Amino acid sequence: MSPALRVVVAPDSFGGALDSVATAEAIARGWASIRPDDTILQIPMADGGEGTLTAIAAASGDRVTRQVCATVDPLGRPIEAAWLAMDGGTAAFVELAEASGLARLSFAERTPANARMASTRGTGRVIRAALDAGARRIVVGLGGSATTDGGAGLLVELGLRLMDARGESLLDGGTALATLDHVDVGDLDPRLAETEIVIASDVTNPLTGSSGAAATFAPQKGADPDTVAELDAALVRWGAEIRRATGRDVTEVAGAGAAGGATAGLLGFTGAVVQSGVDEVAELVGLAAALQDADLVITGEGRADEQTLAGKAALGVARQARGIPVVLLCGGLGPGAEIVEASGAFAVVQPIIDRPLGLESAMADTERLLANATARLARSIGIGRRLGARR
Repeated sequence: MSPALRVVVAPDSFGGALDSVATAEAIARGWASIRPDDTILQIPMADGGEGTLTAIAAASGDRVTRQVCATVDPLGRPIEAAWLAMDGGTAAFVELAEASGLARLSFAERTPANARMASTRGTGRVIRAALDAGARRIVVGLGGSATTDGGAGLLVELGLRLMDARGESLLDGGTALATLDHVDVGDLDPRLAETEIVIASDVTNPLTGSSGAAATFAPQKGADPDTVAELDAALVRWGAEIRRATGRDVTEVAGAGAAGGATAGLLGFTGAVVQSGVDEVAELVGLAAALQDADLVITGEGRADEQTLAGKAALGVARQARGIPVVLLCGGLGPGAEIVEASGAFAVVQPIIDRPLGLESAMADTERLLANATARLARSIGIGRRLGARR
């Protein structure tokens, strides 16, 4: 047996199959089955989107408290959603996907009609719950939304009034913004002005246009081409009204299109600032400390593709590793995977599939596939050291 290693396991979730906590556990189990004497540190990661709440809670222990409040899902149905109280209750982490995420809708519900009406109201109620509890620093993790409403629903729940030319309140949803005539900020929750709001996101898309929120993300939420065009036009109107009402031009701000444009709304009507989602999560979970004296880092994500190098959690882990070999385990390789492999960010990019499997079967078997792939990786350590000893 070669000398014991210090291995940091810091994966993102395998979307729809395992959250980052379960992913880290499967990887650690596979490694320990071959190299039981190694020190394994599990640091589940995320980039601000779905699963971030779970990753932070797992790493933080009793330093955070999980809270639950009544709210609504993207289609306005009553649900309960969680958020985290931090720093003795003075700070909070709110994950937009908890209330307004695509995972709240079944595949059958991801239709053009629902893509038009999906709203971030539910996230607004979660933020209000955090404010009511005394939080004066709120980190809002963006990603995995079912919405393209520019954060309008979120702001309405916090007191913003959106009206058409007849002075009537708009309906929920992104396409309703096409009829927006003016906004009234008179009832906007005054606590927002006293609260530090941090948007945790690594999306760089602008609000509108060919790479905007609607064109890039709405199709996966059920929007057909006509709906995408309607949503984009409505977001153009939203951006113009934000500028008229506040003097802030958020339309072309990099990242304004995150979570269906929720960043644009928050930047427009609050003092929010945008920070890297991966970096924010890394700080909250203590990744830098875990990497001290590490010999190897294992990260993971559902698919390695062109988006991997666009601010995903796996890349954030590799950047923080600073010279420590990083292995990326993935469910499969997508378009642009060859760029990921050639980037130098990862020592190895390794799909975990070990036999022909359809997507549904692979997702159901992800835990076993991860453990087995990691066990194979652990065996290769001994081969590498033997080869090195022969030189």
